[in-house]
Amino acid sequence: MANLDVNVGKLKKNAFRYSKVRGETASRIRIPGGVIDSASMAKVVEIAEKYGTGVINITNRQGIEIPGIKLEDVDKVNAEVQEVIDALRINQPEKSKGYPSSGTRNVIACPGARLCPFGCYDTTAFAQKMENNIYPNDRHVKIAFTGCSNDCGKVRMADFGIIGMTEPQYNKDRCVACGACVDYCKRRSVGALQLVNGKVVRDTDKCIGCGVCVVYCPTRAWTRSREHYFRVVLLGRTGKKNPRLAEDFIKWADEESILKMVKNTYAYIEEYIDPNAVEHKEHIGYIVDRTGFEEFKKWIFEGVELGPKAEVNDRIYWGGKNYAKYGG
Repeated sequence: MANLDVNVGKLKKNAFRYSKVRGETASRIRIPGGVIDSASMAKVVEIAEKYGTGVINITNRQGIEIPGIKLEDVDKVNAEVQEVIDALRINQPEKSKGYPSSGTRNVIACPGARLCPFGCYDTTAFAQKMENNIYPNDRHVKIAFTGCSNDCGKVRMADFGIIGMTEPQYNKDRCVACGACVDYCKRRSVGALQLVNGKVVRDTDKCIGCGVCVVYCPTRAWTRSREHYFRVVLLGRTGKKNPRLAEDFIKWADEESILKMVKNTYAYIEEYIDPNAVEHKEHIGYIVDRTGFEEFKKWIFEGVELGPKAEVNDRIYWGGKNYAKYGG
């Protein structure tokens, strides 16, 4: 009979979910960027069949949970999951001890430019770079990447949402004035293009850098910029108190600045987190609500030099719940 006097905090920190089934737990497998090789997936299946119930749960954050693991088998599962941790290049101070923390959630990404014609950059590569930048860490932070403003990654529900942008490059000599880009920009984006005297004019203030013109131009008069740009949205969250969508913070941001801002966020959390927070996992949005956005912005901009194209929304306001009595 297993010893059921389990240290729940230690179990959860080691990326095991405490199950409502007595004597059981679930192993959570971290997959940064949502891409796992077939050999690692085969190993996950092997663990699920050997130690679990043969069932694998795919989480909303692109991770995997293996339920039905006996508490006495936790160390054995940690030893076997090492093969997956190594293959996915997860930062880990001690081998064969499993995942060293669980607070910072799995970094998610849509398929991006690897698969999608609308993707403005390699979302998986950036997500994995971000993973190495911040993990392991037990602070409650969620980061998500999406390839374009379609936002298939649902990044506006994350603390940091990174949306791909491109600065469309126009070659007037290849343009045949067919109007396809103007039409598709109007129907599928924001209507930033006009046909003037046989050539296309782009409204740079209205353009959101989505790349729709690039995808639908039949003559390749429009191409993506070599430089990668990003729109950063901040502090979306689910939860009981006050769920909300992330708000726009920076557009035309560069990769290096984003990595630094996220890294700086952890220093800000260490300074201001509520010492009485349950399991020391106070959600970052509640910390910002308490300190004010200006203080948060001061911390995350430490040592950051944004590129010349970057535009910053200096003041951000998040709406709360607003109900009115209806009827008598």
